[in-house]
Amino acid sequence: MAALDVVPLVDEGLGNSAYLVDLGDGRALAVDVSRDLRAVRAMAERRGLRIAFAADTHLHADFLSGARQLSATDGAQVLASAAGQREFTHTGLRDGDEVDLGGLRLRVLATPGHTHEHLSFVLSDGDRAIGVFTGGSLLVGSAARTDLVSPEQTESLARAQFASLHRLAALPGETAVWPTHGAGSFCSAPPSQERTSTVARELASNPLLRVADADAFVAALLGSLGSFPSYFLRLAEVNRRGPAVLDQAPTLPAVDIAAVRAAGAELVDVRPAAAFADGHIPGALSIPLRPAFASWLGWLAPHDRPIVIVRDPGQDPAEVAWQAAKIGYDNLIGELGGGMAAWDAAGHPITRTRLAGGNDLSGVRVLDVRQTSEYVDGHVPGAVHIELGELPARVDELAAEPTVVMCGHGERAMGAASVLESAGHRDLAVLVGGPGDWTKATGRKLETGE
Repeated sequence: MAALDVVPLVDEGLGNSAYLVDLGDGRALAVDVSRDLRAVRAMAERRGLRIAFAADTHLHADFLSGARQLSATDGAQVLASAAGQREFTHTGLRDGDEVDLGGLRLRVLATPGHTHEHLSFVLSDGDRAIGVFTGGSLLVGSAARTDLVSPEQTESLARAQFASLHRLAALPGETAVWPTHGAGSFCSAPPSQERTSTVARELASNPLLRVADADAFVAALLGSLGSFPSYFLRLAEVNRRGPAVLDQAPTLPAVDIAAVRAAGAELVDVRPAAAFADGHIPGALSIPLRPAFASWLGWLAPHDRPIVIVRDPGQDPAEVAWQAAKIGYDNLIGELGGGMAAWDAAGHPITRTRLAGGNDLSGVRVLDVRQTSEYVDGHVPGAVHIELGELPARVDELAAEPTVVMCGHGERAMGAASVLESAGHRDLAVLVGGPGDWTKATGRKLETGE
């Protein structure tokens, strides 16, 4: 057949790749697509393809699968693990099963580790393995984490991951490796910036494939894991039951001020950090709209009470709504009608957050809210460290005193300042920039280690 067309569709915010495979007859296979199907639909339409198959390698924890939606609206056949016990129509697959795609074939490999029911799909043309969709098993330069199911099962899953990686590594060297998780994904151990590879390249360069035995592998994998967003603990079960099918694209209808108050809604302000600093609604949570918006929404905002968005007129409401929908935040009831201008015009109170420069950190507590690995690599001497994701549960550890909050660029720091403000802290400031800006301003060196 003609050269195979496999199109990676990268979600930079979640650090994941979905794939669209042209099957050569006007039909397509979609692999590990999220509920936000805009990119895959646009690509299929551009190529004149109908999505006939939707395969999921595992019960995703970081996004809602779009497979059920494709089944309902496009008639796609859902291919997924029988062991996953999904509660919606699908073709349940087991190790060794094969699926005829009409010329091409998918061969199923059971590759537990990231999850118990994890499958990898070997795409073959006749007897030749072209590539393998490895999902959350073998990644570029790494492997996906095994601690998302439960602490009690983390080690046994890591041992299963060791066996699964070596099973995949036994495929022919020229076999393409198409993982789901990649750079920026909280599902993976620290990976390469590359998103696809080959079996031969991974054998030559992936440090986890060079580990001699399972004990050493467990120590290496688990020692590299950082924190992950709290919403991960809910989504696998939602995907097992089947995400709700959307009858229409999610939207942000205007909600007036009285209705916001009556609903007891959480206000999530998605404007840039500088705009939030210049004036915001007291108690609002700052999560600037950017590629990582969904991750921080799922980490910081409640999923079980109404959420109302505050945005600038130039920000895309569809992007806000889709990022929320793909992680199961169907509790967005709309946006503040008229935004901050309407709030201000109605005479309601506005709070401001001071912005600090690198020379403004003397005599105040510095709170660094970056991930632990970032903090260890270099931080302002004496800085207190609490990751942003942990801060809501640890606010009481911080006595009320003048504080400058910092991160890498300012977005996470502004989110942390909004959390502290809601808890009653005052005399807060946010550092403009990050540790490198502090070094340039002061000429001092960063500390390393914890």
